[in-house]
Amino acid sequence: MPDETPSVPAPPRPPAPTAPPQPHPLPHMGEEFGTASRNLPPVKIVAIGVAAIVVVALIVAFVQRPHSAATGTIEDVASVEIPNQNAVMVAITVSIHNGGTKPFWIHNMDAELDTGSAQFKDDAAAAVDVGRYFQAFPALQQHAFAPLKSDAMLDPGAETKGTIIVSFPVAPDAFANRKSLKVTIHPYDQPVPLVLTK
Repeated sequence: MPDETPSVPAPPRPPAPTAPPQPHPLPHMGEEFGTASRNLPPVKIVAIGVAAIVVVALIVAFVQRPHSAATGTIEDVASVEIPNQNAVMVAITVSIHNGGTKPFWIHNMDAELDTGSAQFKDDAAAAVDVGRYFQAFPALQQHAFAPLKSDAMLDPGAETKGTIIVSFPVAPDAFANRKSLKVTIHPYDQPVPLVLTK
């Protein structure tokens, strides 16, 4: 008979020694924060975005720029020589239309002559003096309207015609062969004057 000895379980084996856990290596700092080429969008996309912002800003600036609420034209120009002064006196008839939503108050007016070789500027004569100029130089009155007065007001939608008198130190032929004649009407409460050119 076989020897029956009770089998004794073998003592548990001690676990095999394991290596201590290795700490994770620190990431490379240059790669963690990256460079512009890794973290920013491509240059083309940035350029397109900047260009779009510039275009929108230009459109807004163009639309929102100040402009005169009134429009007008130079209807007629008559000139006479001032004897012995090498100068001309000019009657300029203008028409003005107030297309704005508030009254257009005329503060003052001036005219500028460009002969091509020189420029001259003169303030419009006071309305009270226009009658005297018409008496002295009847040729000025042929196509003239009532004087356009400083402090005149045009209601929204209103239109008016008037004549201003200016003088320039040029000979009559130089005035007749002018490059341009410009009338500027400065309003009281608007940032941009009304400029008429002929």
